[in-house]
Amino acid sequence: MLSRRNFLSSTVGAGAALAASGVKQTRGQADRRMIVDAQMHLWKAESDDWKWVPGTVPQLPVPFTIERAISMMDEAGVDRVVIVPPSWPGDRNDYAIEAVQRYPTRFRVMGKLSLNDPKGAERLPKWKDQPGMVGLRVIFNTPQTVPWLSDSTVDWFWDAVEKNGLPVMCFAPPHTALFGRVAERHPGLTLILDHMGVTGAMVRNNTLDAGIKDTASLAKYPNISVKLSASPGLSRQSYPFRDVAPHIQRVFDAYGPQRCYWGCDITNTYAKAS
Repeated sequence: MLSRRNFLSSTVGAGAALAASGVKQTRGQADRRMIVDAQMHLWKAESDDWKWVPGTVPQLPVPFTIERAISMMDEAGVDRVVIVPPSWPGDRNDYAIEAVQRYPTRFRVMGKLSLNDPKGAERLPKWKDQPGMVGLRVIFNTPQTVPWLSDSTVDWFWDAVEKNGLPVMCFAPPHTALFGRVAERHPGLTLILDHMGVTGAMVRNNTLDAGIKDTASLAKYPNISVKLSASPGLSRQSYPFRDVAPHIQRVFDAYGPQRCYWGCDITNTYAKAS
């Protein structure tokens, strides 16, 4: 496990960027390590000025608001959270930025940017000028987007984020191995594999072991790290989900403590449990 000093000084990943912002500790906090959750979705109720993408459904039937997040963080002893804006409101980051503005020592954001946006590259040089913004998250999980990992469609994006020093959380199961091409071509780019590079669907179709193997194999690239997040969704058992432990151990052994980040992805975990 990382020491507090190493964690605060690390430049790899959004968790380190969040930890580096500084926060006053209580007496009880001074005797323990800082806890940073690497992924949480926040959203408010749909309204006329905050529409969701037609046909999309949120992970939970009620919004997971800033207030609810802070309450649960305080109860669980989580110091800070990296907000990953969810998909159903579309490519917008305004609610996550609002959370940072209201609680600047508790939140940071890995924001969303449409990879179809012709002006996307123009936005990236000033990306970190947005309150609490430390990087981006991209997903390749449709017949349209998966080929982008092996053709030239989004080369502009990888070039721009590397040039501007922006870490990227990325998710493309069961095609995680394709991120090796990106890492090799862009050695100055920090890539963070979401959810150990796998998904619950891979449990159901018995390809989880192969997916974990792909993720572990990418550890040879020093610019790739991994989120040990959403692991309950990979279990066929009830709490404490012991059958997931070997997969976590395999990934941890491959990447080591300085390239692994804990994340609860709490709303997704709730959804899987309901």
